[in-house]
Amino acid sequence: MNTNRREFIKKSTILGTAGVTIPTLGFATHNNKELKTERPKVLFFDVNETLLDLTAMKDSVAEALNGRNDLLPLWFTTMLQYSLVSTVANQYNDFAIIGAAALQMVAANNGIALSHNEAKKSIVDPIRSLPAHPEVPSALQSLKDAGYKLVSFTNSSNKGVETQFKNAGLTKYFDQRLSIEDIGKFKPHVDAYNWAARKMNIQPQESLLIAAHGWDISGALWANWRGAFISRPGAQLYPLSPTPEINEPNLKLVTDKLTSL
Repeated sequence: MNTNRREFIKKSTILGTAGVTIPTLGFATHNNKELKTERPKVLFFDVNETLLDLTAMKDSVAEALNGRNDLLPLWFTTMLQYSLVSTVANQYNDFAIIGAAALQMVAANNGIALSHNEAKKSIVDPIRSLPAHPEVPSALQSLKDAGYKLVSFTNSSNKGVETQFKNAGLTKYFDQRLSIEDIGKFKPHVDAYNWAARKMNIQPQESLLIAAHGWDISGALWANWRGAFISRPGAQLYPLSPTPEINEPNLKLVTDKLTSL
């Protein structure tokens, strides 16, 4: 027995000196990336929650759920789940339509009667007139003044984003608006990010996504984009994905880092 044990230790030592590592159990950890020194060619922006304050829409949806604010996270994750179900199954519906269907599902599971038209109205009407977060207009102007090309990139429809930007006064800051409506695959599918980079005639690594959703940042990083996460209240990064080079609580602080490049 002792001879066998000594032989095992000897072989383990040889493997160690040869650079072979033995895996450990547990979650993978990712060190924070340092901010890269070169500028991305295009800054892509998610829209809802990243640029626009969703409070009014959340209040409207909660009202449709008989005041059940506690059901809002479940509604949003159900909406995201079925947008991905549609994408995997090669189907497409407007994000707001999927949101209304998800709201009906959550309502039904909690004994709340809600028609499709009622669900749709509670989402579409308020989402079209959402205000920008307070720091957003000046931050976008600073990025433009610094010479960046700004492109919105969202799961919402083309018409929806056009209306949102007009009502929020953000149209003038953007060089182009991109919606996954034109490809029919929702973020975070890798094809959506590849398509957006091609639309702007750049390589994935020349693209940087600014978003307040961990799933969106994860999708971008897995597509070889760069990322800047806005950690608005309730937003978290996915621990099993790479870490973005920027992680700040608002767009002003993200802008400060980008304009320093």
